[in-house]
Formats: sequence, structure tokens, C-alpha cells
Amino acid sequence: MEVITSTSSVAASEFISQTIELSLELAFEAKKVFVEKESFAELASYVDRIVPLLKELNKKDTSDAENSFVDILNQQVKIAKQLTTECSQKNRVYLLINCRSIAKRIKEITREISRALSLIPFSQLGVSESMKRDLGQLCDVMQSVEFKTAVADEMILEKIESGIQERNVDRTYANNLLVSIAQALGISTERSSLKKEFEDFKSEIENAQLRKDQAEAIQMDQIIALLERADATCSPEEKERKYLNKRTSLGSQPLEPLQSFYCPITREVMVDPVETASGHTFERAAIEKWLADGSNFCPLTMIPLDKSSLRPNKTLKQSIEEWKDRNTMITIASMKPKLSKPENEEDVVFCLDELQKLCEERGVHREWIVLENYIPTLVELLGGKSREIRTRTLVLLCILAKDSDDAKDRIAKVNGVIESIVRSLGRRISEGKLAVELLLELSQNDTLKNHIGMVQGCILLLVTMSNSDDTQAATRAHELLAQLSFSDQNIIQMAKANYFTHLLHRLSSGSEEVKMCMVTTLAEMELTDHNKSSLFENGALDSLLHLVSQGTSRMKETAAKALRNLSSLPKNSIQIIRNGSVNSLVNLLYNHTSSHCLQDELAAIIMHLAMSTMSQNYNGPPVSLFESDGDIDSLFSFIVCTRPLVQECLLRSFYAMCHSPLAVTVKTKLRQNPGNIKSLVQLCENENQKVRANAVKLFCCLTEDGDDKEIIDRMGLQSIETLIKIIKSPLDEEEISSAMGVLSNLTQSSQLTESLLKAEGLPVISSCLRDGMKNRPHKKQLIENTVGSLCHFTIPTNQSSQKKVAETGVIPLLVQLLELGTSLTKRKASISLGQLSKNSFELTHPIPRSLGGIFKCFSSQSESACPVHQGICTVETSFCLVEADAVSPLVRLLGDSDLNVCEASLDALLTLIEAERLQYGSKVLAEANAMHPIIKLLNCPSSSLQEKVLNALERIFHVLDLKQKYGNLAQMPLVDLTQRGNNRTKSLAAQILGQLNVLHDQSSYF
Repeated sequence: MEVITSTSSVAASEFISQTIELSLELAFEAKKVFVEKESFAELASYVDRIVPLLKELNKKDTSDAENSFVDILNQQVKIAKQLTTECSQKNRVYLLINCRSIAKRIKEITREISRALSLIPFSQLGVSESMKRDLGQLCDVMQSVEFKTAVADEMILEKIESGIQERNVDRTYANNLLVSIAQALGISTERSSLKKEFEDFKSEIENAQLRKDQAEAIQMDQIIALLERADATCSPEEKERKYLNKRTSLGSQPLEPLQSFYCPITREVMVDPVETASGHTFERAAIEKWLADGSNFCPLTMIPLDKSSLRPNKTLKQSIEEWKDRNTMITIASMKPKLSKPENEEDVVFCLDELQKLCEERGVHREWIVLENYIPTLVELLGGKSREIRTRTLVLLCILAKDSDDAKDRIAKVNGVIESIVRSLGRRISEGKLAVELLLELSQNDTLKNHIGMVQGCILLLVTMSNSDDTQAATRAHELLAQLSFSDQNIIQMAKANYFTHLLHRLSSGSEEVKMCMVTTLAEMELTDHNKSSLFENGALDSLLHLVSQGTSRMKETAAKALRNLSSLPKNSIQIIRNGSVNSLVNLLYNHTSSHCLQDELAAIIMHLAMSTMSQNYNGPPVSLFESDGDIDSLFSFIVCTRPLVQECLLRSFYAMCHSPLAVTVKTKLRQNPGNIKSLVQLCENENQKVRANAVKLFCCLTEDGDDKEIIDRMGLQSIETLIKIIKSPLDEEEISSAMGVLSNLTQSSQLTESLLKAEGLPVISSCLRDGMKNRPHKKQLIENTVGSLCHFTIPTNQSSQKKVAETGVIPLLVQLLELGTSLTKRKASISLGQLSKNSFELTHPIPRSLGGIFKCFSSQSESACPVHQGICTVETSFCLVEADAVSPLVRLLGDSDLNVCEASLDALLTLIEAERLQYGSKVLAEANAMHPIIKLLNCPSSSLQEKVLNALERIFHVLDLKQKYGNLAQMPLVDLTQRGNNRTKSLAAQILGQLNVLHDQSSYF
């Protein structure tokens, strides 16, 4: 009410215009937010549904009281726009951590907008009953809607809270948490990207803490402390400096535990201390056993107790942990000299065992050992003579390197480290197994991975180990060889060592365990195309297909993964198809619905097979994935009832088949079956973004060749609404472009236009065009499809729709695109402008007659007439090409290299000389230098375009001045057409030559 009573004197029209503009900006900004994307999209859709009301109110006279309610609505939309902008600009990690409060604010804003909307007195403003009903329903929905934090975001918040509550200082926990955050926000997991995002987050926190309460500031500090444990958020140098400063401050002597650390029952230092009602603290397990054994009183005070009265003593537990950490740090530091300058082998073995125990206790101990710079010392021990020391050192280095980028980086900096490890590969099998384990861990570091294969003899030693009778050793050797297969040079060395021959032999004749190892290797290897082809030629296809259909569940899954790897080479996929194996693979897909992993792999193989048919540059006739039309229907009907990953692969398969040499058959079959179109529309509404995007992409493909009768017959208003909803979504530009492509490809009809209008498609499409033109170089496809979609609203038979197009302000954009767009954009823009121009004469306002007599001097200055329509024309009211400055760019398009563009621009220009506009329109065309390019089109290879030019010239040359000026220019092309044209163009050319007095009326050409 304060807002109502203090309303400014600003006109309601200004409030309304501002609110409409804010609504458009809100829709644009909602596509760029980092968190709560679906919630913001829903909020934007609600506000968008209010725009028609605002436009209606803008046409009416409103009182001051009514203006007050509009002002309230304006303020709430402004708040919504501000929140949306903040969530597209602030640090993403900060926004994620605050996503619960953001969802709450979206809910509050939605309800406030609904409340403001409900205050507007519709009955006094003469708003239609249908609009009042729609807005009433909208208000009800907005009042009751709930905005929930995304499940993935909620899980991350719970992990953060758990880590803080449990005082989790484990580096692996922090690493995994940071990766989860990055994946949820679309941030690269590269170390540099994560560090930059974290630094920005801390800066955002520092700024926010100036205006936050103390409790929230403490919470943010705890979050920072938790995430700082991750490798990426703090440089190794910073971590080492902090660690050494802390360790130096502790002194060099371990401290004895305080008496309070001991449990009175066990007489040992407590791990999980709990306090009783009597005020004494015990080890939880000990006191619970005491009570379970029937003692219902305190062991010290004999006061009655029960289990429910026990509560954690967090303060004491923290003190015990700090004492343990202090002593562990001192212990770790004290053992290093014993390894650097060992007095005897027993001391070294003892220290290595102690360090291993510490590593296995807690992750933070591993980090301290690394920061204490043990790694160079340990690497040096690998060169010693003692096998026992070498094996313990290999184990310890492997533990330290696991899940630690810092440890791997430090290992990489030690000279000769890989050479030392490789030497262990050639020693006894037990030591070799430990060496390969360590090399597998180190191969996750790119620098070390590159170096491993380059060490002389390494590949040969690994191939030799892969032939070992020790299955574990052979398996790990195969895994490492698979890791090293990224390099062509490494693969050459493997081939020289007969590795692939050995692999295929064991794949067909080895034990089940050995076969499993071989199949796993084939599944993991990064093979070159040559190796993939060679493996297939030497029998890998038959072996893998047999294992996919006959092996154990795990064997089938792994064999399918290997087959997917090899089938990524199109040549191999074609071989699978020609081998007649497609039906077997499809049947396996149908029959193994319980094995998700196997289904995923089979669907990916089928996708590879389909993609191989797109460009068949191989010997023999083109191959088709399916033998019969029934197979197409069966597989397509299966898509609806399976899981998202399989759906995605199969949709991509059909898209590939629709771009193969046999595409016409596939498209026709998909379109003819009513169930297929219904299923495809359902998939376009799927919650999974990738499934939906691929469904829309396939839908667009089925409509792009103009054969869309079956599709249009089966598309209802709901289908159109689905496509419009996708276009409004902010998630995927390719998906938006595909949805727009469907609309662009559909044949124009009054019924389709009405459906698009009912679905509020025009403002959405117009907004999309404006957004696309802001980033024109990167959105050519989207602009093409958007301009094509606008053609549905410019059909000449629907003036109401044309007026709405003009009101959106896109006509000047269409004129711009005549020069800036692609060939397809230029053609579609020309078509729309031509369709609009067809009604210009009818919509032109006549010029009012001047007052005569003594009042003549008081009459308003006469308004200038449109040179074509001889009335008052504007872009908004009569869609006049002259007023839109479209004539010159259309004339320039007559010389375009794309004849379709030429024809569309000619069609648009010829609307200026229809019926009684001939005299005036022809003059405008001549002044725009259109006659030369029009006549030049007589020489084009398109007979349909020639015919249009001939019909135009026949009319234009009825204007004597133009006939005299341009007749001679047209004579030679006309004569040429009488010689080489078809029957129709010959006759028309002869008629014009007769009109020019070049041929006699009785000429044989007529």
C-alpha cells in the first residue's frame, strides 16, 4: 500500500513499456544463469505470459489508481531481472553454495508478481473474459509453485555440510568434491581453471562478508578451509610452505598424551570419546560394551546410566586428534635421515614399514610425507641392491602417487625415475608386478605417460610380462600397454614385439580369465585406424561377436565395449554390416534390458554402424543397416521404452541413416508410420536434455526436404507448443536451432500459422532473432531457421498475423539480413518481405484532401505520398518495401550467385508492380537500377526464373518510357530464348519481341 499511495506521476504507458522490455531482458538473461537454470526459465515463462496483458493495457486509458498497480508489477519484474542478472555474472561456486536461498528468492519473487498481478482491476479495464480467465489461472499457479534446488546441487551441498561437520581434512574428499562442483557448473576440471574459479570464489566471499552476518561468514570460512584441501586450489609450493611452518613450530620431540586422553576402562588413548550424564568421558565402544554386559551404572561414580544419555565429547576428540597429528608430523620428519643415510638395512625396512602404515591410516599422512620431500629419497632407494628395500619402496611410491597430482609431479621431476622402475620390470615377477602397478598409477600423469613408452626396452618388457603365466601380472601389463597405446610410436613397438598377434591368439584359445584380460585390453586401447583394421582382418570381429552373444554377463559387456572401440572405424562397421551381424546385435539389445552396461555398448555399436553408412567410400554397392522396413519400425518403437543413454545413441543412429545414400527410404518409412511421429514428438518432450536434443534434431531432418504432409497431419497444437517451449529454453543452442528448423521446414498454411499464434510462438521467435543477431557470426544456422519460421506469420492471407509481425519490430531486421545473412537467410527474408508487401496497397492510408477556400491557409501541410502506393505508408502499418528501405538491397540480391535467392528477391520486388501499381512501381524499380539485373536473369539456367522475368518484362514494357529505355537491352537475351528456351519461354520471349516491334505478330514463334 505504501507503493500505491506514493506512486510517481510517470505515465502508465511508460511503466508498461518498461515492464515489457524488462520481461524480454529477463528471458534473455535467464538463458545465461549458472545455477537454478530450470527455475529461472520457469520464472521467465510466467513473466512472458503477462506480456499480452501489458500490451492490451497499453491501448487503454488507465486511472492513477490503476497506474499504481502497474507500478507494483513493474517493481517486482525489475527485482526478478536484477536477481537473474546477478546469477549470470557472479562467481559460479558462490552461486552454487547459495542456490537454496536463490531458489527461495525465485519463489518469493514469483508469488509477489502473482500478488501484484491479482491487484490489477481487470473488470474496470475492459479486459476480455478469456484473458481474465488465463491470468487468473496463471496467478493460482504462481502462488502455489515450488522451486526446488536441483538434485545434483543438493547432493554437493550435503557433501560440503558433511565435510565441515565431520572436520574432514582428507585431500581426496576435497578433490572429489571440487570435481563434482566443477562438473555441476560446467567448469573445466583442469587444475588452472579450478584454481582460478576458487580464487574468484574467495574474492566474492570477501566482498560478501562486508554485508553478511557473522554466522554466515564463519560458514563461508569453513567452506574455504574444506576446499583448500584440494590439490587444485592451493599450489604445491603454498602447501609445502604452510606444512613446514606448522611442523617447525611443533619442535622435534613427541609429546606424551594427557591423562584425560585415556579411557578409564581400556586405559588406552580414546578414538571416539563420549561423555556420560555423570560428567565422565569414556571410549564409546568400551562404555557401550559395559552397558551391554548388564552394568547400568557409571564405572567411576556408580551413578545409574543408560545408552541414550551418551553424547560425543567433540572438544576432547579434537584435542586428541591435534595431539596425534603433532606427534605424527614429528615422527615423519624424524625418519627421513634414517633413509637418506641408513646405518643398516633393517633400519631402512623398519622406516619403510612405518611410513606405509601411516599412509594406510589416513590420506593426510600421505600428503605430509610428500611435503616432507621423501620422494627423491625413495627413488634413490630403487637403485639399491636389496630386493626387499626395492619392493617396499615400490609399494610406498605407488601409495603416495595414488590420487595425488602433486606426488606424481614430484616423481616426474626426479631424474631417472622411470628408468629405475623399468629396471624392476625385468627382475623377479613379484618385483615386476609392483613396478607395473606403479607405472600404471604414474601413467595418469601426461609427462610421465609420455616418458614411460620412450624408455628403452619398456614396451618389450611389458609385452613379455603380458605373456606371463601369472595372470595378475599379465593382466596389469595388458592394462599398462592399453594406457600407452595413445602413441603411434608405442604401438609400432608393440607390433614389432608381435603383441597384437599374441593378443588375438589368446583371445580365441586362452582360458576364460585370459580371454577376459584380452577383451579388456581391446576395450581400453587407443588404437590407430591401421591397428583397428588389422585386428578385424585377422579375426577379431568373429571372436568378439561370439563373446558378445555367448560369454558370461561380464564378458559380454567387455566384449561389446571392445567391439565398440573397433567399430569406431567406419571400414570395420561396414564389414560388420556386410557380415550380416546387425540383426544379432539388435536382438541382443532387445533381450538384455537388465544389463544396462551391455545395452549402452550395443547401442553405441549400432550408432557406429549407422554412421558408417553416411559416406560409403568403399568397394561394392551401398549398404543399408536394415534388411526390411519392419526392422526400422521395430528399432524406432524400442527407443521410447528404453533408457536415456540408449535413446540418445539410437536417435543419433536414425539421424545418420537419414544422411546415408539410402536416406529417402528411411525418411519415408519413419514418416509413414503414425506411431513413429507420435513417439518422436514424445521424445521431444523428454526430460533428458541430450535425448530431447537428438530427437528434435531428427525431427528437423525429417522435415527438411519438404515432404512433410504426414508429419503435419499428425502434429497438433501440443506439438507446436513443445517446439516453442524448447526454443524458449536456455540450455542448448543446437537444440533450439533444430526446433526452429522444424518450424522453418514445415509447409506454410493458415492452420499452422494459427497454431503458432496460439502457442505464443511469434514473440518467442522474434526474440530469438534479435538475440541471434547480437552474435551473428556464431549463430548462422539459428538465424536461418528463425527467419524461415517467421515466414509462417507473414502469409498474405492473414493480415492480423502480419500486423503482429510488424509490431515486434523485426521487419528492419529482415531488411538488414538481406545483406548480412547467409544465402538461405537472404532467401527466407526476401520471401517474408514479399509476402508482407502483397498487402501494402490495401493497407495504405489515403492522403486527406486539403481544405479549400478561406481555410486553405490554415490546413496542415500535405503529407508526401508513397511513390508506389500513392498513399501514406509506414513499415508498421502497411509493411511497405519502400518505407522499409528494402528495395535497394533486394535489387542487389538479383545478382546473387544463388538462383534461389535471386528468385525470392525478384518475387518480392514484383509485388511493387501488381495490378494498378504497375506505372508507379516500375518507375521505382527503374530508379533503383533494377532493370539491368532483371534483364540479365534471362540468361540464367533456371527456366522457372526465366519465365517469371519474362512475365514481369511483358508488364513493365507496357510503360512506354521503360520500353523505350530498356527494350534494346532486352532484345538479344529475348532472341536467344526464342532459340534455346522451352516451349513456354520461347512463346513468352516472342510475345515481348513483338511488343518491342522486333517480331511481327504473325511470326512463327508465336
